Amino acid sequence: MPGSGDSLGYAVVEGSLERITYANEETGYTVAKVDTGRGAGDLLTVVGSLLGAQPGESLRLRGRWGSHPQYGKQFLVDSYSTVLPATVQGIRRYLGSGLVKGIGPRIADRIVEHFGLTALDVIETDVGRLIEVPGLGPKRTKLIAAAWEEQKAIKEVMLFLQGVGVSTSLGVRIYKTYRDDSIRVVKEEPYRLAADVWGIGFKTADVLAQAVGIPHDSPQRVKAGIQYTLSQASDDGNCFLPQDELIAKAVEILEVSSVLVGDCLRELVAEEGVVREELFEGDPAAIYLVPFYRAEISLAGQLTRLLASDVDRMPSFASVDWGKALEWLRRSTGTTLAPEQEQAVRLALTEKVAVLTGGPGCGKSFTVRSIVMLAKAKNAKVLLAAPTGRAAKRLAELTGVDAATVHRMLELKPGGDAAYDRDRPLDVDLLVVDEVSMLDLLLANKLLKAVPPGAHVLLVGDVDQLPSVGAGEVLRDLLAAEPIPRVRLTQIFRQAQQSGVVTNAHLINSGRQPVTDGLPDFFLFAQDDTDAVAALTVDVVANRIPRKFGLDPRRDVQVLAPMHRGPAGAGTLNTLLQEALTPAKPGLPERRFGGRVFRVGDKVTQIRNNYDKGVAGVFNGTVGVVTGLSVEEQTLTVRTDEDEDVDYEFGELDELVHAYAITIHRSQGSEYPCVVIPITTSAWMMLQRNLLYTAVTRAKKLVVLVGSRRAIHQAVRTPSTGRRYTALAHRIRTA
Repeated sequence: MPGSGDSLGYAVVEGSLERITYANEETGYTVAKVDTGRGAGDLLTVVGSLLGAQPGESLRLRGRWGSHPQYGKQFLVDSYSTVLPATVQGIRRYLGSGLVKGIGPRIADRIVEHFGLTALDVIETDVGRLIEVPGLGPKRTKLIAAAWEEQKAIKEVMLFLQGVGVSTSLGVRIYKTYRDDSIRVVKEEPYRLAADVWGIGFKTADVLAQAVGIPHDSPQRVKAGIQYTLSQASDDGNCFLPQDELIAKAVEILEVSSVLVGDCLRELVAEEGVVREELFEGDPAAIYLVPFYRAEISLAGQLTRLLASDVDRMPSFASVDWGKALEWLRRSTGTTLAPEQEQAVRLALTEKVAVLTGGPGCGKSFTVRSIVMLAKAKNAKVLLAAPTGRAAKRLAELTGVDAATVHRMLELKPGGDAAYDRDRPLDVDLLVVDEVSMLDLLLANKLLKAVPPGAHVLLVGDVDQLPSVGAGEVLRDLLAAEPIPRVRLTQIFRQAQQSGVVTNAHLINSGRQPVTDGLPDFFLFAQDDTDAVAALTVDVVANRIPRKFGLDPRRDVQVLAPMHRGPAGAGTLNTLLQEALTPAKPGLPERRFGGRVFRVGDKVTQIRNNYDKGVAGVFNGTVGVVTGLSVEEQTLTVRTDEDEDVDYEFGELDELVHAYAITIHRSQGSEYPCVVIPITTSAWMMLQRNLLYTAVTRAKKLVVLVGSRRAIHQAVRTPSTGRRYTALAHRIRTA
């Protein structure tokens, strides 16, 4: 029976999930078509929480019948479970859907043709018989058997997890982390999930804890909540929170008394779960998560030791004839350094640590190139690094010397440990690090630990850009610490003055409105309606820019949005841009995961550090293009911007999001031929000067603003919000 019900309107419907029309990965709300076996191509529309269900699965749906004024009869799903199909057609669809690794549509056809209705029983009870199927050898048979067993084990765990409100995708991740121990951990130690399982935070763990009966005022819950509050603060860029602010925030999140939070905080300090330090006399104590405390102490100490080192790995520059050196440089490059640039060159080659900052068009790049040329002329060992692959490529092109991402240079391993550290330092005389504004505390500490005594470190970046996504504001703190030598370039060179991108970036940074008329490389498409901004942005990217400038909309154009959410946010724009640039086509394989559909040709970005992927890990912010998708092997292949092919199993697709549009924060350290910036009043709280300045300075050739003049004015006139809670500058000053 496809459907049954009772007098209260509650009903059960069984059928095969044919396709998913819409899915919201955050809420789980899904619109799908189900074949209930009524024939004639008559598919039932079902709506509700179906996140995790895949086309090809046979489902038992529980819910109510309803009607939509536009779409007609629907089934409103309250819950669902998967059942094995009972027809040849259903079995063929189920096996060919990619749910079982090693079986794609062609092999599914062969298995069903050979075994008919008994196909699933054979796989379940006598999988060795699959070798009877033409084209199936022992290796693939073994793969299918292992995949089937894992599916069964996951299903058993999922039955329990769905009962306590866990989505399918999170359930699979829990199972992969704990295997047979999954149910015990969820029942007895649910807050472990927040630390152990990527994608599960305190709030999800808290829902599970309540479902398994852990009390609201349990010390286990309160301590986990305190650490979560500090973790949230680090996500906002803070290295610590003042004690009174931490307690107030934790009370709000946990809905328990401040006395209980204070008691649990003292216990956490005693257990070394957090660190409490009296930093500034008269101020509340600073409370740190342990990794940030250790990193801040370590980074300040390493900088101080480098500055004070008696060893010098480039001693010749202490007594060099600068007149001759600079004249050689002028003849070699055909350009004379400005006084500020000359000062920076001398500083980098004579001081052990130096900072170079300045805006676009002020000659930072040429200064870095000059420093590297002089160092190489003296046979110094030079290493160049940047936080992102794109920035490293640009640095290499600029200097003619190979450059690497910081992660690859340090050879970071699973768990985040580096192959190079204080005990095994890099073999380097001069280390140049570009785009330091996006270097967070933890990564900066790992990098400086790997610098040998006597080496010179030049840290280059634009301090007026957005600070790092991770905790800390390293560049700003270094500029605030008097012992660190620094040069700020302020002179805009004549060639750069011809660029509308450069001149407008400086106007924005000084709090003045950009010029949007009469420039060949800076445009505004004014539009106040937020929904219309999204449609206009897609038209500009997909049609107008390629037509006028000949730029490739995927390779050369990057949409940078102030926010992820909202009608003109990166999330919505990705859906619209994918539809315009990489639409569904008959015969083109695709894979739905959560609320996203992945296709060959999609522009994607990695959203977490994964040290096990690729040759030396794939890191948060890595961008690439989907070049392959195999339903049979359940893998998707991405060609990254570091020219590496990386395979993802379908179960790992939550590590990827589309990157046709990204947030401005995610664009740090990257540069694109053209950027398109949708800017609307719906992003009002995010509209700040350094946000717009960062977006504009990502463009090499062309900037197109799409949106509201009022929103642009708001961004330009609003200085960035207050400083983050960091103590790096204080620690350097008092070392």
